[in-house]
Amino acid sequence: MKGADRERTEAGFKVRTPVDEARRILRDAIENGGATGGNGAACPVGTETVDVERADGRVLATDVESSRNVPHYRRAAMDGYAVRAADTFGASDRSPEILRIADGTGADAAVEPGTAARVHTGSALPEEADAVVMIERVTELEAAGELEVEDAVAGGENVAPIGEDVEEGQPLYESGHRLRPSDLGLLRSAGYARVPVACRPTVGVVPTGEELVAGDPGPGEVIETNGLTVSRLVDRWGGRATYRDVVTDDSDSLRVAIQRDLTKDIVVTTGGSSVGERDLLPEVIDDLGEVLVHGVGLKPGHPVCLGIVKGTPVLALPGYPVACIVNAVQFLRPTVRWLEGTVPDPHPTTRAVLDRKIPSEPGSRTFARVRLEGRADERRTDEHSSDEGDEPLHRAIPTRASGSGVLSSVALADGWVVVDDEREGIPAGETVAVEHWEPNT
Repeated sequence: MKGADRERTEAGFKVRTPVDEARRILRDAIENGGATGGNGAACPVGTETVDVERADGRVLATDVESSRNVPHYRRAAMDGYAVRAADTFGASDRSPEILRIADGTGADAAVEPGTAARVHTGSALPEEADAVVMIERVTELEAAGELEVEDAVAGGENVAPIGEDVEEGQPLYESGHRLRPSDLGLLRSAGYARVPVACRPTVGVVPTGEELVAGDPGPGEVIETNGLTVSRLVDRWGGRATYRDVVTDDSDSLRVAIQRDLTKDIVVTTGGSSVGERDLLPEVIDDLGEVLVHGVGLKPGHPVCLGIVKGTPVLALPGYPVACIVNAVQFLRPTVRWLEGTVPDPHPTTRAVLDRKIPSEPGSRTFARVRLEGRADERRTDEHSSDEGDEPLHRAIPTRASGSGVLSSVALADGWVVVDDEREGIPAGETVAVEHWEPNT
């Protein structure tokens, strides 16, 4: 063992960087160090123009305003008859006004004084009409070609004016807005067939470890799962993952794998990030570039390594599955967001009563996996409750207090409870927020 290797192995992680500070260091290095990614654009990554129907979940690269009025014509808001409002003055059930039914319907009809034209919801109004009488308030006298109007209407009544929905030039969305399906409909209505969006950050995902296999494992072998999980998370977070084959625990092989994926915007490795004899990635990253943080006050998963190589962020995640996932959520997810020019949204949460104590160490932020069951038996009114504390809550049952290698403890959980760095556990009976960290499609 080399002297540096022995020193690293014996030292362990005596100093662990707090999670928030580690994120700040990483973000500062990306923004100030000129991270460019594979497309050569300054951070955030470059932009592209895509069809509106393909823009769901994408981030707008510019401010957008409506290019036309919506609607762009006066339209009927009800089924009925388009009229001149003045012709209905004084109309009532007992004393209806008699109007002649004009030839044609909608905008094709001529509404002269004393006439009315049939219209349907959304129909363009005849130019001379300024109101619509609902179909329920008229009686058609077909034989005479006339209409009894039983309701007086005011000018503009039951009429959607030009620009009622959106006016031409009206601001719609700011740069950085993540588009939703309803946004796509509005953009299409406002005259957009294509929109400029941030490119999806590209991520090379490199699983490492000589014990990893893709098929049935033999003695001492483990099926590779971290790379698969992380690559699919990247896709859900808005990036584009390239899931690489397993790389063995060899410095030269690891060096080549990282250099190959410097064409990506982010490089992520799984495994080999700690301080053991086969944990070679921190030294490889430091040799190629700079290690920013090695060892974070986070449980499970403190042996994470964050670095920069030729302007590209390189994240070495721990090999234990739960630790890998926790670190991916805490560091990879924000990095994807920063590179596309946004910040991570808070995870949705569910308030619940903790079924039993969650232990933790002060100085480490603990992510305790829990499942949710039913409702609490009693209404909460204690000091831990919020203003809504008297509502019935779910029960949060820890699935496992420890074991960063037990993947099922995450996969079968509903979320996790975050124990802040300064707390020494959370007692049973306290109301907690369960974070649903895994995005849904």
